[in-house]
Parts: sequence; C-alpha cells; structure tokens
Amino acid sequence: MHYIGIDLGGTSIKGAVVTEGGTILKEASCPTQRELGPEHVAREIAGLITALAEGYDPQAIGGVGVGCPGIVEDHSGIVRYSANLHWENFDLRAAVQKYSGYTVRLANDANAAALGEVVAGCAQNVDSAVILTLGTGVGSGVVLNGKILTGCTGGAAELGHMVVEDGGALCACGRKGCFETYASATGLIRMAKEAMAQHPESLLHATAAEVGDVNGQTIFRAKEQGDPTAVAVVERYIHYLSVGIANVINCFYPEVVALSGGIANQGEALLAPLREAVAPQVYGNQYLQTHTRILGCTLGYHAGIIGAAMLPTAL
Repeated sequence: MHYIGIDLGGTSIKGAVVTEGGTILKEASCPTQRELGPEHVAREIAGLITALAEGYDPQAIGGVGVGCPGIVEDHSGIVRYSANLHWENFDLRAAVQKYSGYTVRLANDANAAALGEVVAGCAQNVDSAVILTLGTGVGSGVVLNGKILTGCTGGAAELGHMVVEDGGALCACGRKGCFETYASATGLIRMAKEAMAQHPESLLHATAAEVGDVNGQTIFRAKEQGDPTAVAVVERYIHYLSVGIANVINCFYPEVVALSGGIANQGEALLAPLREAVAPQVYGNQYLQTHTRILGCTLGYHAGIIGAAMLPTAL
C-alpha cells in the first residue's frame, strides 16, 4: 500500500508518494502562493495530489495526509489558525476533497515531521519520541505509543512556549521567557549580538564578517577557536536548551528527543555538552536504567512529507 504526503509551507508545497515503510517513491512541489488565499492553496494541494497519484492504481493509494503550520483539527478538517499562512477557520479538508476527490487527514506540520522521524528516521522503531526544530522559533512534535499527541484542539505540544526564564525576553506569542526565545536559532543570534556589543574584541565580529552576518555556524566557529565571548554565548544557549529538554523528558520520558534545524547541524559539538547538561536535571536520573537518547534528526525536509503520508495510519 502507498500513501501520499503533503507538507504545506509558507513558501512551497512539497508532496510525495510514500510506501508504508516510509520510502519515498515519487516527489513533486509547487509554490504556495498564499497571497492568493486559502481556496487557491487548496486547489494547488489538490493538483499536487492528482499529479502524484497519476500512474498508480487508485486502490493502491491507502490515504492522503497534509501537514500544515498552525492549530489544525483533524476531527473537523479545519485549520483554526495559521500565522504563517494568515488563515483563520479554513476548512482545508472540504476544499481539498472538492478539488481532488481525496479525503485527507490533517496534522500540524511539526507533529507530522515528528511522525516521519519515528517511521523512517532517527527515532525509527521506538514508540515515543519528541522532535524539536531549532529554527526561527522552536517547532515541536510529540509521538507517544506510535500516535501523535494532538490534544483536544489539535494544538498540543507547542513546547516552544513553555517558560524557561521567568520574566525573560518577550516572545512573539506575548509571554516572556519562552523556550523558543532562548533555544531557537533566533535566540542564539540575539544573545550573540548582545555579547558582541559588549565585547568589540571578540572573534565573533571576524567570523560574522566572513559571511556578512551572525549565524549559528559563525558563533560555533568562534567558540571552536577558543574565543571566550563565543564560549560564554554557546554555554548560555546550551543551558536554556537543556532546561527545556529536561522539562520535556520529565513530562513525557520519551525514548528519544531529537533535534533538527540549522543549529542541530553542529552535531556532537552541540549534542555532547547538551547531554551532559540535561542529565542532572532529569528527575530520578541517577536511578533510571533506561535514559532518553538525545539525537540529531536524519530526514531533513522529508520528515514532514513522510509523516504526513503516514497520518492515515497514525490518527
């Protein structure tokens, strides 16, 4: 049996035909054109589904899933709110079915990506995993007992908006001290720029000048060169990341917590000190025989597509 997965993003719509084991057989994509409104985007999704299904026996397509940013209700088919798409209360399921003839299952895009990593990526063959994407914000998805945690609204597992610094930096959500204001790539860059303003002698200035701006790679490069300011910035970043991950482990005790996004590309330069910082914050850590593994994700953007394709089997 094959499935079709659609990953709906703010700039592009990506899709694929996927086997039940998570292997991609055929891919396609198109621009999102969100400025033309949700109905137009639904037509584009439908067109992509139709193109992907071409050449396959309809009986061999076991279902279609769509991962969408925002608060997504699978039971109603409605995207209640998506800041990235500027949608409110749009019946995505009804629109896609109208234009394609296929009924779709829906999930938040980060939840779909988490499912993808469980099906075919770094968390393969585990029953419970939490995936954190360290990008502009902190995206998150939770899979427990092989099922996506959605909550009663479809908006569960917004782990980026738990507070890790009471009274801290203002988050876009309106709260102060959210996990994503400190553990996102945006948060790391903000902390680095604050440190650079205080330390004009820091190598952070030179490494940033090489590429024309401050980013995660330039910060870690300066740290690797022994720059004290960069070392302090990275240590502060890892502290906040570890607080959030320890909170996640204490809530869910998943088998795996996995990181994706540009910062996660630092590999063991990030993961090794992170594991060391997390361990003492985990409740009962010294008495546990099984410990949550902290890993890097392996599927890249394919995680969202594969996870979306598996929604008909996991919701």
